[in-house]
Amino acid sequence: MAASTLITVAPTGAETAKSDFPQLPTTLEELVETAVACQEAGAGLIHVHIRDAEHEPTLDATRLRDTVQALREQTDLVVQLSTGGSVHDPLESRLQVLDAEPDSCSLTCGTTNFGDNVFLNPYPFMSQLYRQAQEHEVVPEFELFDLGHVHALRRLIDEHGLPHGGKVHVDFVTNVPGGMPGTIEALVAGIQALPDEVTSWSATGIGRAHLPIAAAALAAGGHLRVGMEDNLMLARGQQVQHNSELVSRVAELATLMQRPPMSTEDARALLGVKERRQR
Repeated sequence: MAASTLITVAPTGAETAKSDFPQLPTTLEELVETAVACQEAGAGLIHVHIRDAEHEPTLDATRLRDTVQALREQTDLVVQLSTGGSVHDPLESRLQVLDAEPDSCSLTCGTTNFGDNVFLNPYPFMSQLYRQAQEHEVVPEFELFDLGHVHALRRLIDEHGLPHGGKVHVDFVTNVPGGMPGTIEALVAGIQALPDEVTSWSATGIGRAHLPIAAAALAAGGHLRVGMEDNLMLARGQQVQHNSELVSRVAELATLMQRPPMSTEDARALLGVKERRQR
């Protein structure tokens, strides 16, 4: 397989208010439209947070299942549900995300100061989520907000073995206030510390680190995550109007680096996801 790049789009998140950014996709219709456009622009995976009728973050089981089904019917993207929810969601509710049968789920490898809040991920919760993901045959993406999270990943693999499908994919989330800085030095330190079992990695820079971290990840052989969950500005004074703008920009960058966007089929092979589509 020729060198290519997995582009993940994280279109919504749980932090930004719809009233502040009306272009944020929060309804199912908006999310599906975003997914279709982003796949066309080069995305291979969509990282999903859902909202309720009032555009507030929710982990409602029916909405989660309907979202997974709609995205699976109308795109070929790898569908990844966030198990982080919002910083206010109880741990038990976050475990139930797996019942919606996504292709993949996020698994954050430690507690993080998240701005003025705390994103709670105690080790027993991480361990339980990992075991349940294995049982559900859902492939976790290990989210690493700090160097200590890389160390915790080592512990998870030692205690529970490999994920379903046998691949280990991680994502460095940089520049969260309270996590690792969005610098090349911090990213490289994380890469160098990765366990040998890791088969692929991606990175995202929150806010102004978005583009520099994308460039650094490409140069270092990694993959990319972009989206309005992570960054709302295309340039100084210029708001993102659609997630596809962020995908198109890094698709162009990846192509320039002779690592063009990966197809959705290659993304499925890279991550070892179970085939759940009805064809």
